[in-house]
Amino acid sequence: MPLSRSLSMTSLSGVLPAWEEAELPVEDLLLFEVAWEVTNKVGGIYTVIQTKAKITVDEWGENYYMMGPYFEHNFKTQVEACEPPNPAIRKAMDALIHNGCQVHFGRWLIEGSPFVILFDIGSAAWNLDRWKGDLWETCRIGLPYHDREANDSLILGSLIAWFFKEVSWCSLNVIGHFHEWQAGPGVILSRSRKIPMATVFTTHATLLGRYLCAGNADFYNNLDKFDIDKEAGERQIYHRYCLERAAVHCAHVFTTVSQITAVEASHMLHRKPDVVTPNGLNVKKFSAMHEFQNLHSTSKARIQEFVRGHFYGHLDFNLEKTLFFFIAGRYEFSNKGADIFLESLSRLNYLLRVRNDMTVVVFFIMPAKTNNFNVESLKGQAVRKQLWDTAHTVKEKFGKKLYDALLKGQIPDMNSILDRDDFTIMKRAIYATQRHSLPPVTTHNMLDDSTDPILSNVRRIGLFNSRNDRVKIIFHPEFLSSTSPLLPMDYEDFVRGCNLGVFPSYYEPWGYTPGECTVMGIPSVTTNLSGFGCFMEEHVSDPAAYGVYIVDRRFRSPEESCKQLTQFMFSFCQQSLRQRIIQRNRTERLSDLLDWKYLGRFYIHARHLALNRAFPDKFKIDPMAPLKTEGFRYPRPYSVPPSPSASIHSTPHHSDVEDDDDDEPYDEDEEAERDRLNIKAPFVLGIVPEGKNKQVGENKNTQKYGIVVKCLFIALQ
Repeated sequence: MPLSRSLSMTSLSGVLPAWEEAELPVEDLLLFEVAWEVTNKVGGIYTVIQTKAKITVDEWGENYYMMGPYFEHNFKTQVEACEPPNPAIRKAMDALIHNGCQVHFGRWLIEGSPFVILFDIGSAAWNLDRWKGDLWETCRIGLPYHDREANDSLILGSLIAWFFKEVSWCSLNVIGHFHEWQAGPGVILSRSRKIPMATVFTTHATLLGRYLCAGNADFYNNLDKFDIDKEAGERQIYHRYCLERAAVHCAHVFTTVSQITAVEASHMLHRKPDVVTPNGLNVKKFSAMHEFQNLHSTSKARIQEFVRGHFYGHLDFNLEKTLFFFIAGRYEFSNKGADIFLESLSRLNYLLRVRNDMTVVVFFIMPAKTNNFNVESLKGQAVRKQLWDTAHTVKEKFGKKLYDALLKGQIPDMNSILDRDDFTIMKRAIYATQRHSLPPVTTHNMLDDSTDPILSNVRRIGLFNSRNDRVKIIFHPEFLSSTSPLLPMDYEDFVRGCNLGVFPSYYEPWGYTPGECTVMGIPSVTTNLSGFGCFMEEHVSDPAAYGVYIVDRRFRSPEESCKQLTQFMFSFCQQSLRQRIIQRNRTERLSDLLDWKYLGRFYIHARHLALNRAFPDKFKIDPMAPLKTEGFRYPRPYSVPPSPSASIHSTPHHSDVEDDDDDEPYDEDEEAERDRLNIKAPFVLGIVPEGKNKQVGENKNTQKYGIVVKCLFIALQ
């Protein structure tokens, strides 16, 4: 059954070219997706498999299963137990259960409600020594007894390989998609036992790459110079590295999530990825463009209320001329770019004090070790609430007296409306806001205050939230929650209320945080060392015009990157209110790029390729067809600029003052139509047509990425 592929110029959501993929005979196929984070939230892979579930279920129906470890609490709270509809699955489960291994089945209660098969690792731990021997005999990889995570991964992989062996007796064609090194033993054992199935292995970040970058190594400039075995051995992860590398070479198809990770994997794991499978999101579009702008205003008002309380007694800046920046994610100070961000904020503070009257409040949302909320932070919110209650009480009395006077046809005497008691109450409220200390930098009591990287660098650059500082810092060392007594907001609402997300990461295989900003219409800063930044460089002619600022951290020195980030942020502060609204509209329109409805096609091709390599007689792909990546690029919008970086104002520029004579006319419908008309399709990624100059950010590495991802699509037949 030949697999063909064609592209049409009809659009996805009116913008993206649709992809007419030849359907697989799913009734004769079973797709299993294996990951340690199935129903078990640990990191970003959980987001990938959770958000991708719906489109996969839509394609595969009841022939799609997720597999992972069983944790009792997760199963009881996230899974609805049920019987497997496929007798082959039931038979394979019974084979394991009758041999003393517990297997659980149900529907994961997320969008799409996929089936999950969860293996109880503890019930099979008595087989560990035997399975360690099998692994050694198969590929000469030994696991130390003290590495529980590696041992658990081997137990899970052995159970999964056993399960696949039982399923294979039913003469069904099986595809197994394995994520990360924890699922690696499943690939290794399935292939070594010659189980008839197609296998795909995806690395979201190489194991050694994470360790090297966490140790502040000059990673990308020395990719070809590292002694891989020596580096892994010194970090006592050589056995894990061997599992990962063996899984990569055993799989029929090897994929990574981004261009930059593909380059990394080529050096670290010694295999070039067959397919790059970018991470997506489930994008929910609004029926009207202004709806997400309204959500931004509503959420921003809630953040402003928090800021009023946090800076009580020092609220000498205009909140209407205040921008909210934020950085969020795991507390990896250097990997996430918090170091370069803080240095850039110090320089931005100087520029704003000299050349602008804007104020920037910066939130650091990174979980760290704390013992409780900061008393000053809680007191600030209490003072704010007390002031609000006082103002509301006085307003009620004032309103009633004003109402009575107007009913009598009189212009009220202002001195008679407010009596002495009212003035006393207001004076007491004002005195309560007096503060002799500066607003706190952190909202919690830190356990390691003196050695904390963020606080240490705040002390170094001297940003203590003083009156003269135009950049204010708030370090919130906990993930956000709507039940918090301090900042009661969910992360999504908080992001919608901010003006700019800043993520100048040094090591970021993909980067969901800037992607989430884009989907919500919030501009963001990323880098060309993140998968998201590379993806945007490939797909958007001028990312900055669409609210995605890409800092060059690969081909510039740290000092130059810091200057570039400072310039991006200062240019953003120079924008008028109208320009920021226009830019948010453009940013939100990029959300289609990140929708799984579009990015899911890369996974489809990976599965097709694996079937072709595992069962070449049944699933054929024309090997002589030119491997072409059909795509598109968003052009630079006609009504530029939203960002005035080309001509910075020499005098302070008020963001809340709009001058229609200076701003170009803007019509949302017209601009959206221009985007559609100017999409260049087909477009081969990484290749510049003759007579066209390279866009900023395109380089020989970008062209290499174009070569790597050519295998993503099969040419038009």
